[in-house]
Amino acid sequence: MQALEYEQKENLSIYRIKVPLHKSGMLDQILTFRSYYFNVKKLTLRKKYDLVFVSSSRLFTAYLGYQIAKRQRIPLYLDIRDIFVDTIEDVIKSKIKRMVLMPILNKIERNVFNYASHINLISEGFTPYFSRYKKSNLSFYSNGIDKLFLGQNVDENDDILPKSNLDSYVITYAGNIGEGQGLEKIIPESARLLGDKFQFLVIGDGGAREKLIAEIERLDLKNIVVKPPTNRINLIRTYKESHFLFLHLNDYKAFKKVLPSKVFELGAFDKPIIAGVSGFAYEFIKRNLSNVILFAPGDVNNMVSQLLNFSYKTQSRQEFIKRFRRENINRELAKSIISYI
Repeated sequence: MQALEYEQKENLSIYRIKVPLHKSGMLDQILTFRSYYFNVKKLTLRKKYDLVFVSSSRLFTAYLGYQIAKRQRIPLYLDIRDIFVDTIEDVIKSKIKRMVLMPILNKIERNVFNYASHINLISEGFTPYFSRYKKSNLSFYSNGIDKLFLGQNVDENDDILPKSNLDSYVITYAGNIGEGQGLEKIIPESARLLGDKFQFLVIGDGGAREKLIAEIERLDLKNIVVKPPTNRINLIRTYKESHFLFLHLNDYKAFKKVLPSKVFELGAFDKPIIAGVSGFAYEFIKRNLSNVILFAPGDVNNMVSQLLNFSYKTQSRQEFIKRFRRENINRELAKSIISYI
């Protein structure tokens, strides 16, 4: 069902801005944000606010909120999901592009974060980076588990798992297929070494999808199926029918600080999790989740070795679920936001 462009729910007004379709490539994202940026500026031009709240994994979403807040001289509350400048420095390989872009991005970042009254960090791994912004209060309300993933009562008539080789273990990845995930560096070679006993199901789209498919074709692999994005009901069904749930981040310096929201989504299920992460995410998973295969990003041999020696079992994670229910985290976050009005 298509969402409405405008909804009014008591004292809550919701505006949804239609943006061009894109596949998560850099140029696509720039054009998409450009459309979003100008539409938001137009919508907010003659309105008066008490506070601006921005949830941002991209610096320019935070910058948009900063412009509105500064123009009206009101508090800015930022919810930061990623360190954009760090990530861009890793992703852009050209030294010339970095020399041109980084001073501009650093200046924008300083302006935004120095103005903010409060900065919430979804990962405590971000703390050293943000400690330089002394004027802002910091908090650590993390991602959480959506209510939809807690009931998990779905119609199981539809089978979307691969039909071939039903005796094999199915390893499912669902999400963005971009440079940040680096799936082409880990899934095809792992599938080759594991053989027919294991089958990978990849659900999603993104800027690196073609790289992944090209590597699958180069190795002539039959035990990897790539499917387009699906809705959450189908996703839950797929997770329940899979044997392992997969998560991987590319080996970038910036990703040593992040805590992917996917950790909470997968942690709501009783299936073993295979996670190729480093830094804070590695320590968080090790500390909070059981029944996990952990390995360094891109380390095919270590992942395959652990998987072949893994004693398969499912295990409920009730303590994790209780601690990281999104509704509980959101309640505390809302109290923090209201305190600035």
